[in-house]
Amino acid sequence: MNSIGLEKATAKTLSAKMNDLLSCYMVFYQNVRGFHWNIKGEKFFELHAKYEGVYNSLLEKVDEIAERILTLDGIPLHSCDDYRTVSKIKGVKNVSSATEGVSSVLESFKTILPMEREILKLAAEAGDEGTVALMSGYISEQEKEEWMYSAYLNN
Repeated sequence: MNSIGLEKATAKTLSAKMNDLLSCYMVFYQNVRGFHWNIKGEKFFELHAKYEGVYNSLLEKVDEIAERILTLDGIPLHSCDDYRTVSKIKGVKNVSSATEGVSSVLESFKTILPMEREILKLAAEAGDEGTVALMSGYISEQEKEEWMYSAYLNN
């Protein structure tokens, strides 16, 4: 058993999956920072503020995920090289159009939601209520975000 009473092998698996998620969040965060800085056009005021809210939320989640990895007795990834190598979300550059930025945000949510659902399932099977609660909250919030971004793009 680890320090919080979970099987060590299970906690190690959860930590690894959480590190994959952490990497995605870090690349997602940096992408949205770039969208915030570089947005141009008639949607500037609307999206500049929206992107700021998104990246602040992502940054908070990055910290929560890293702390949960530590709680599971793991070590959170913490280098840009690791994030680029591990992340399923790829970095984007020089995005200034509303449609391209919003599309990228939507695709990022579509990438992380299945990861979070997998972690939720594994955590539930392990009796890891802390990770379950974290993932459940993220999933609920991000399903709504995915719907809203899709509506914005009329998808």
